[in-house]
Amino acid sequence: MLSSSSHVSPSAALRVFLIDDEPLARLRLRQLLADMVVPTVTVVGEAASAAAALQWLSQYRADLLLLDIRMPGLDGLALAERLRHWHDVPAVVFVTAHPEHALAAFDVEAFDYLTKPVRRVRLQEALMRVMHRLGRVPRPMVETTHPMGLEEEPAIMVSVRGQVIRVPLTEVLYLKAELKYVTLRTARSIFVLDESLTDLEPRLGPRFLRVHRNALVARQAIRELMRRPAAPDSEDERDGGELWSVLIAEVDEWLTVSRRQLPAVRDALVAEGL
Repeated sequence: MLSSSSHVSPSAALRVFLIDDEPLARLRLRQLLADMVVPTVTVVGEAASAAAALQWLSQYRADLLLLDIRMPGLDGLALAERLRHWHDVPAVVFVTAHPEHALAAFDVEAFDYLTKPVRRVRLQEALMRVMHRLGRVPRPMVETTHPMGLEEEPAIMVSVRGQVIRVPLTEVLYLKAELKYVTLRTARSIFVLDESLTDLEPRLGPRFLRVHRNALVARQAIRELMRRPAAPDSEDERDGGELWSVLIAEVDEWLTVSRRQLPAVRDALVAEGL
């Protein structure tokens, strides 16, 4: 059984309650929250209807509701409106497949409005907003210094079978968008991320170069730029049946360079002395 506490540590985990009539949607949120490194999150319960949520909330406490809008019976907007009159009301972040309700959501003082399928980076942004509003201080995702005071190498945090693994940026050769996911390639491993290249690019910094709309490559990993025969079913820009490509060190893979990005890739290679 869960009980509430009158005192909350500034660094305490965010207590999250899930409300969605779709079991798979709740499972997806649980998986995203389980993989979250910052802020620390505890899923304290879930409900498939507003009525069940009201019953739970009348007995237990949550800091945040991740709330669907369209549900049988009382919908999410009506539930949020009812909760506004409660004492110690939880924060509300709507998670819905219907973007047309955004204005109504903020009328009931929602903290954020996420559309399905939810991306980890947007969910994290919403959680951080709630944490700051509650006066909590989340621990940093990556420590900036070693115990000896030396700067730590920046890294990407990836989730593998429920474990969070730190991949230093110096080990990343490239990131490539494929279908709904992004593949992160090192010399020894391949990881799958559910963040977009657009979200990742500004966080990677100048050491990575966009060579195509679907690929970011570490500058130090590029060994050669040349024209190569295009695959028969390639949808990329063709020039006499050939495509510009870069050779990736250590794995000897070729990645296509788009015509739009070709000047920037050439300039970068000249700057690197290649």
